[in-house]
Amino acid sequence: MEIALGAPLFDRHPGNVRLTTVGETLLPLARRIVTDADAARHAVQEIVGLRRGRVRLGATPSLCTSLVPGVLRNFREHHPEVELHVDEGGSQDLVVDLIAHSLDLALIVLPDQGSDPALHTEQILRESLVVASVASGPPPTLSGRLALAELRDTPLVMFRVGYDLRTATIEACRRAGFTPRYAVEGGEMDAVLAFVEAGLGVALVPGMVLANRPLLRATPLAAPGVHRTIALARRRESVLPHAATALRETLLDFIAAGPLPAGVTVIQSPPAAPNP
Repeated sequence: MEIALGAPLFDRHPGNVRLTTVGETLLPLARRIVTDADAARHAVQEIVGLRRGRVRLGATPSLCTSLVPGVLRNFREHHPEVELHVDEGGSQDLVVDLIAHSLDLALIVLPDQGSDPALHTEQILRESLVVASVASGPPPTLSGRLALAELRDTPLVMFRVGYDLRTATIEACRRAGFTPRYAVEGGEMDAVLAFVEAGLGVALVPGMVLANRPLLRATPLAAPGVHRTIALARRRESVLPHAATALRETLLDFIAAGPLPAGVTVIQSPPAAPNP
């Protein structure tokens, strides 16, 4: 240190070592450095030990209203000091936020063409879509399951442009041989369900979102039905923070413990790749 500073820090005499003027000037700074180093060590140990920290989770609106609350409740019980930040949005927007380092993890709907190569994804759930209609009105079919072609002349409540379920609904109707008619369009999940409750039309939605909607009826689709895959995504080349790792484990434990709503099954995917 004396060589680096270009000045002696001690007067060295036999049996007596004293600070020089330069040493006395440096002493309070050195004490602060040691204190700051101890504080930094303690802060890191708290984060590693999950006494503190932060995790940023993204999820689609349907998952924010169904799966995510129970997962966060369990996580909070075990890690009450960890800050939780939730970003609700469509899968495409969540992927952008992940790549931009605005999120640590995201629950997304996996597109048919696969995920962005910059991401590592774990397939966790396979979910069937159902037809939501107002419970006080006539059912959309007299049989137990509805063939999608039966909706040819039924007005649909449609999600906004860019919403995953809009694309899924239009594609499913196309495969069934018709172009859907819209009663109203442009909403996200809560708005779409409220419009269906008002009797404006029916909507194709994940069965999980109807669990706490007594005003709505869920009618399953006849085979082959319409399905979607839920995946947990993170950046492929980034080290996952300890808090995010703990949240991932809580999520997997939660869905493994069940019970899950009808039409939802757990995908037995291989373990996640280790952090680089």
